[in-house]
Amino acid sequence: MFIFSDLSRAVIDGDTEQVKSLTQEAIETGISPQEILDKGLLSGMDEVGKLFQAQEMFIPELMISAEALNAGLDMIKPLFAEESKSNKKKVVIGTVQGDVHDIGKSLVSLMLGSKGFQVNDLGIDVSPADFVSAAKASGAQCVAMSAMLTTTMPVMKKTIDALLENGLRDKVAVIVGGAPVTREFAERIGADGYAPDYLTAVETVEKLLSNFDE
Repeated sequence: MFIFSDLSRAVIDGDTEQVKSLTQEAIETGISPQEILDKGLLSGMDEVGKLFQAQEMFIPELMISAEALNAGLDMIKPLFAEESKSNKKKVVIGTVQGDVHDIGKSLVSLMLGSKGFQVNDLGIDVSPADFVSAAKASGAQCVAMSAMLTTTMPVMKKTIDALLENGLRDKVAVIVGGAPVTREFAERIGADGYAPDYLTAVETVEKLLSNFDE
């Protein structure tokens, strides 16, 4: 469908206004939010990733494309919420302290919401204390952390330690992810789950929380 290719191109070009216009058009046409996400927005961002890896696109252009992507995501988030079924399971999610990357984290947050989870997205640069405070206040069954920088990965271990110190570790499942994060690292710091991408993250949270009492 032409609207998907046009939407993908708008993301690649970093044309925020065009992304908003085409996303609105797709919504009004009755296209499902999942299709808008997969065939339009993420398709464009996948191409951005390939161009970046091939050094045909650089960080400034990447960030502009990411802003355009987020504009589209903001428009379809409410639609996912309308489609989701009620779910009592709560998830606290955020990008760890010292890290301001949020594309992957935002996708996981969006998709968890579409599955009916009650998601408390703390955003970026989240300290261990803030993760603990949010988990305690909400009674969350899961804490999900993202890191895109190797220098911020140790904060994940500090957060797990903080959960333990505050008597929450046995009450929450911890899942970690992000480009530099590996399964071996996740196991080494004591995380319950690891996800290399947003789809795996959602599946992992669903699996982990199926073993937790509400």
